[in-house]
Amino acid sequence: MHETDFLHEHAMTEAERAELARAIWSQENIEFKTVGIDIGSSTSHLLFAKVALQRQSQGLSSRFVVIGREIVWRSPILLTPFLPDGTIDAHALGEFIRGCYRDAGLTQSEIDSGAVILTGEAIKRKNARAIDELFAADAGKFVCATAGHLLECRLAAHGSGAVALSKAREACILHADIGGGTTKLALIDRGTIIGLSAFAVGGRLVATDTEGAWSRIDHSAQLVANDLGIALSPQALTDPALRQKIAQRLAAVAADYITDAPLDALGQSLLLTERLPRGRKPVAMTFSGGVAEYMFGHEQSEFGDIAKRLAGDLAHELSRRSPLPLVDPGQRIRATVIGASQFTVQVSGKTIYLPDPYVLPVHNVPVVHVELESDGIIDAPRLAGAIRSGLAEIDLDRNPQVAIAFSWRGDPEHARLKQAAEGISQALAPASDRIKLLLLMIDGDIGKTLGRILHREVHWPGKIVSIDGMELHALDYVDVGELIAPPGVVPVVIKSLLFA
Repeated sequence: MHETDFLHEHAMTEAERAELARAIWSQENIEFKTVGIDIGSSTSHLLFAKVALQRQSQGLSSRFVVIGREIVWRSPILLTPFLPDGTIDAHALGEFIRGCYRDAGLTQSEIDSGAVILTGEAIKRKNARAIDELFAADAGKFVCATAGHLLECRLAAHGSGAVALSKAREACILHADIGGGTTKLALIDRGTIIGLSAFAVGGRLVATDTEGAWSRIDHSAQLVANDLGIALSPQALTDPALRQKIAQRLAAVAADYITDAPLDALGQSLLLTERLPRGRKPVAMTFSGGVAEYMFGHEQSEFGDIAKRLAGDLAHELSRRSPLPLVDPGQRIRATVIGASQFTVQVSGKTIYLPDPYVLPVHNVPVVHVELESDGIIDAPRLAGAIRSGLAEIDLDRNPQVAIAFSWRGDPEHARLKQAAEGISQALAPASDRIKLLLLMIDGDIGKTLGRILHREVHWPGKIVSIDGMELHALDYVDVGELIAPPGVVPVVIKSLLFA
């Protein structure tokens, strides 16, 4: 089977999807199988899970909530295969995924939904396009998300178990996910992420190729070598002492970020985002990613890189600098999604603003969820800032559709609605030429009025759909079907990323 035929056994038609929605709607409890696939610069892996859902509401909306999840099979960790030109080898990756299905005793037709998360080198245009072809026929069932630095931070915090741990302990936790090329930080207060940051420190900044030569020399590693006054080359890297110097310098920089110490010139050059906001003081640190396997003693072998050395040096630096305990949140190198729930079915309210009905249907639109003031005056600049923060985690070049979701409370006064529209417009203005379709998805009976104000009074220049009666959350993706007239509603399938 050609790699582009993988998962093409059966692509659901719109009629089949509608029948599936009706069948789900008539049930109270559902169990389905999902797959989570993580493809990164350094490693790739997947897992299969069973998820149980239960219907929680009546009437037009049938919202299902997850009441149980069970991981049934985990793949081995694959060092992501690359071709000589530096692009990901999609054929080898497809072979790995097909082999995982066989080894798990599953077929594509048995999988109800899935999530494919691309990070690092995988999100580059040529790589992403080749990987997309592996799942093209299942676009309706699969969420394919390209995770930039900030979204990767958020996914790692959830996927590692750190968010759940922070919520369970009602504590503030600093989480660090140290992968092959980058480290992702998240400050989590009682289950809510309040700060994200990333920097270019990882365990495979220098690594061997399939022939055993130390040919992988990342730009970040070159910056470290320049700082140390070392000339890097595959031959020079055969010296363990030189690799140790690089690991020690990287560990010192990582400890500066983690403990909020002042940054030197090298530290500044390796920063990938803004520094982590420090609104609260953590009581513990959690770690995930490949380096965490060594930090918690779950791995001893080396894999042609500096991950083991980096782990040891970083643990030493942190023990010297910080009194905070290091806690294993549970998932370590497998800190990613376990799949996606696509069996949350809702139907919109009837107050829809849909000036161009031909923009529907749409699939896999990422959701930016924001909080509005409860019932007072809407602060447009504050709302704009919240939307911009969420928008920073979305790759609009690859997915030029976005949904802004929020709950509306209080009176639908024109002044309040106008301020909300102004805030949305201010947030999206810098990206207006890249947003081909804007969805407003509101929990509150104002969809038609807000959409009209944004479009006609605030003069949003692009395509717009505004619907109400929707209950959405962060890390959701939505499918919106064509208008059903009568009764003048649209069906919505919500796909929520799931974590262990």
